[in-house]
Parts: sequence; structure tokens; C-alpha cells
Amino acid sequence: MPEGKRYPVPPEVLARFAEIGRESSTLAVLRHARIAEKMGLSGTDHKALDLASRAEGPLTAGEIAKLTGLSTGAVTGVIDRLERAGFVRRVRDGRDRRKVLVEVLPLDEEKVAPLFESALVATEKVLEKFTPAERDVIERYQNEMTVLMREDILGGNP
Repeated sequence: MPEGKRYPVPPEVLARFAEIGRESSTLAVLRHARIAEKMGLSGTDHKALDLASRAEGPLTAGEIAKLTGLSTGAVTGVIDRLERAGFVRRVRDGRDRRKVLVEVLPLDEEKVAPLFESALVATEKVLEKFTPAERDVIERYQNEMTVLMREDILGGNP
């Protein structure tokens, strides 16, 4: 399909997708709040940890603020709590000793993996109902939504 091709979306279709997105978003927030609680974290701290763990190496507090959309003051509290819980540590930058970096520590996969198991099982159950070609369309939709949400919420930060 051509990249720029657009197809009109009837209002009732848009409303259905909006309702599905709303329900899915609410359930995702509740799932991650439960996971965060089991990890001894708040939902915000859990998601900040997730974003930081996907970065390529240690980050400054300012970089974490950009990734999360949180203020630098709020990020300081997040880092403090993550450090107390044993998920991150502060380290000096080897090139600039004045700079402090936040390093994500390795997770205990045996403890963390079971927290996400039901989500993986549900994803597999649903994906088994679709052909590989249909999965490609679903994946394209999810990727397009993720790009637009990232731009809207985080100003396009990767």
C-alpha cells in the first residue's frame, strides 16, 4: 500500500476504535499498577524504570525527564525511590566526574518474568486467532499508534 494513501474513517468506526482504545488503556494501566505494586514501586516509578532500562547505557536525570515527560524535580524523587528499591544506582560519569548518571541494575528475571506471564499468554492466545498477514496489519497499526502517542506525549523522544 502506498505510504501516503488515506481512507476515510466513518464516525461510528472511529467511535468503536476509541472505545476499544479507552478500555484497553485502562486495563493496561491497572495491569501495570499491579505489577508495580508487586515490585514495590509506584506506577510512575515502574514505567520510568522501563523507559530507562531500554536506553543504551546510563542516563542523566535530565535525560530521564525527557524520556518520561516528568519534571526534573519529580525525576529526582523517582530515582531516589528506584535506588532505595535496588533497581538503579547513581554513578559518576567516567568522562566528566561532575556529572552523575543513573545506571539500571540487572533485574532478577526469575522474580520479574512471572509478573508479565499472564500478559504474554493473553497476547499469544489472541495472536493465534490471526493469520501471519493479519498479524502484520495489527503490528503496523500498533506501531503507527505508538509513534503518534510518543509524539503527542513525549514530543517524539525515542
